Amino acid sequence: MENVIIIGTGCAGWTAAIYSARANLKPLVLAGDMIGGQLTTTTEVENYPGFPEGVMGPELMMKMQKQAERFGTRIDYVAATHVEKRADDTFLVEAGEKSFEARSIIIATGASPRHLGLPNEKDLIGRGLTSCATCDGAFYPDVPVAVIGGGDSACEEAGFLTKFASKVYLIHRRDELRASKIMADRTLANEKIEPVWNSVVKEYLTDDKGEMEKIRLEDTVTGEESLLDVKCVFVAIGHIPNTQFLGDLISLDENGYIIQEKGTQTSLEGVFSAGDVADHVYRQAVTAAGSGCAAALDSERYLTEKFE
Repeated sequence: MENVIIIGTGCAGWTAAIYSARANLKPLVLAGDMIGGQLTTTTEVENYPGFPEGVMGPELMMKMQKQAERFGTRIDYVAATHVEKRADDTFLVEAGEKSFEARSIIIATGASPRHLGLPNEKDLIGRGLTSCATCDGAFYPDVPVAVIGGGDSACEEAGFLTKFASKVYLIHRRDELRASKIMADRTLANEKIEPVWNSVVKEYLTDDKGEMEKIRLEDTVTGEESLLDVKCVFVAIGHIPNTQFLGDLISLDENGYIIQEKGTQTSLEGVFSAGDVADHVYRQAVTAAGSGCAAALDSERYLTEKFE
């Protein structure tokens, strides 16, 4: 019987593991399919405290993992497929052909950015294709970039990028933004943002180094195609929280994000959550790490009160 099973890694999962391990809870991490989470798909991270020269995303995740293991964290490289609470207030976690028992659970499975499903998308992530302006915008000073989307998130991304890019093209499949009126008005009033209405991206085109160079657009009304020179595309059409395996175990909002009721506590006593799986607002490495710390502390208090 485990004291705590942490499902998922990334900044939230590894931080939860570090704190749980230092509390002598001997946590077990189920690492899942993407060890290290979304940061393993990024290049240089410049906004994580403690790295004045920046750090590569995969390197940061490896350092966190080593730190967690140093204090006694154990890792099983399987993905959880089902979680249920038993009559004695403990939990059964199934992961394919394996099963585990635990007194508490921390869910840190993150969220996956929605993409367009174009052929070379995966190869371009970190090479001119991203879903986080805050993370990557500073890498594209004085060059044209594009944002795909029409909601509040897309407008926020476009506004942020005007601090760096020479021009921000806001590509939307309709002829008006879905964003709130105040956000849409602010976006359209910005002289560095140029809306590209009734358009969808059909193809990403790269230079001889495999970096983003152009995008091929199709007009949704006329069907005409055109090319647009951009050095980076920021996809802002939403995220998908990785909560499908939970079924109806805990309360989720209309978009599938975990609802936290008290601190990191979910609707089910003994189950806690951390990181982007419950956060659709900030979605930063440092906030994920902070919530991982909080979930570990909440779990430790729960175990002390419930089982000691």
